[in-house]
Amino acid sequence: MSQLKKNKLTAISLALMIFTSVYGFGNVPLAFFQMGYGSIIWYIISALVFFIPFSLMVTEFGSAFNAEKGGIYTWMEKSVGASFAMIGTLMWYMSWVIWFVSVGNRILVPISNMIFGTTILPSTVIVSLLAILIMFLVTFISLRGLETIKKVASVGGIAVVSLNFILIIGAFIILARSGFQPATPLTIKSLISTPNPTLQPASFVTFIAFLVYAIFAYAGVESVGGLVDETVEPKKNFPKGILLSAAIIGIGYSFMILCTGFFINFDKDWIPGIMDGSVNQGNITYFMMQQLGEKLAESFNLSSGAVHTWGTVFARYVGLSMFLSLTGALFTLIYSPLKQLMEGTPEKVWPGKLGKIENGVPKNAMKAQFIIVTLMILLNMGISLINKGAADKFFLVITNMSNIASSLPYVFIVFAYIKFKKNYAIEKPFTIMKNQAFAIGISWVAALMIILADFFTIIEPVINYLQTPGEIPLGSVYSDIISMIAGPVVFSILGWWLIRNYKKQTVKVEI
Repeated sequence: MSQLKKNKLTAISLALMIFTSVYGFGNVPLAFFQMGYGSIIWYIISALVFFIPFSLMVTEFGSAFNAEKGGIYTWMEKSVGASFAMIGTLMWYMSWVIWFVSVGNRILVPISNMIFGTTILPSTVIVSLLAILIMFLVTFISLRGLETIKKVASVGGIAVVSLNFILIIGAFIILARSGFQPATPLTIKSLISTPNPTLQPASFVTFIAFLVYAIFAYAGVESVGGLVDETVEPKKNFPKGILLSAAIIGIGYSFMILCTGFFINFDKDWIPGIMDGSVNQGNITYFMMQQLGEKLAESFNLSSGAVHTWGTVFARYVGLSMFLSLTGALFTLIYSPLKQLMEGTPEKVWPGKLGKIENGVPKNAMKAQFIIVTLMILLNMGISLINKGAADKFFLVITNMSNIASSLPYVFIVFAYIKFKKNYAIEKPFTIMKNQAFAIGISWVAALMIILADFFTIIEPVINYLQTPGEIPLGSVYSDIISMIAGPVVFSILGWWLIRNYKKQTVKVEI
């Protein structure tokens, strides 16, 4: 095998990168925490109306433009136009930049749990400086190219896979040793309701809110769009990698939620902690895995000391696995979205040498990206030293700015896909949705789901305000809504200005 092929992605390594980027093990306990078995049906609906159709769109795009670089930018530019592609891609990319700031801080939580057995972090200054150090290491190791990124992402993928296997095997052992009686009874009612007392009585809003959460849990498969040209035999292996990961992720979420109910008795194990506040969305993953270890030990009638040890080991292992998973996702996402943006757009769109690509790596842009993320972390740290509440508000604002900006680009991609399907001049070597009317129909359904999810996300502060009168300041509601709308607007204007400025320069040069 040549060195060129050796450094490229196989279908398996591509699937692992996608799995690491999209599948979040923490979504499983969070789903069970919110809805119990009732979350399964919403994950299935989300997979059917969004994730599977969208994965098929990405597959067809990648196969059709297998010789092109630039990922989603190229797909949208070839299907619709440069301005449309620039606005959609830049909005999508900026949401990842904000995600880096968030994960840079969150990645320390599993480390803390792994070493100290607690999710409590040290001071904001230490957390911020360590986050910058992590971003520095990830960025400058990634500058070495795809081979290094592939190895780290594969380790992250394997860590998450191992965590899932531990949960599945442990859950079935406990189920078998309890006479095949799930700890949380599996009934028709449990599949269409929520056992969480804080969400009762469950309303239409409750279920729509969870549907939005489930849709967002499937996001990210498009992030590897720029790796088509880095895949061995892309016409064959890129679709195979996408479809393999889509099948694993689509089935995995629902199956893992089901397995959780085999060993967790929601009423006895979680409701007391939910009511006294000791069990929450921040620590539920570690709490669940600790209980898996303890219940596994109890099923073999081990001593109380052994039960405690097993629980501790399982909780520490989830810390290690989630750290490796987040690290793998960081390595993939610190490189791939930026690669798509820089390789897809003309180099002269960007100031100076920012758009220059060296050996397939946008090195200058990656360094600039690190500087931007660092400045945002330092700004948050500086504000927190003056006023902790103001820092929390600042972080909430930038997070809100990315909420809609992270999902609205999917509507851009879906719209581009519809134009792509109608353009018979584009060769389509790999087509799954062969019926034109069905393909366009399911595309509009996927787009509608995203638009509804975004609309609900925007009005959710109003709903919360009306449901808890007097508890939430009206100013906070306005701030949340404005910041969520401001994100896409600001990023769209920036994208429009960049491409407009480039077109002006091009016209001047031609004259």
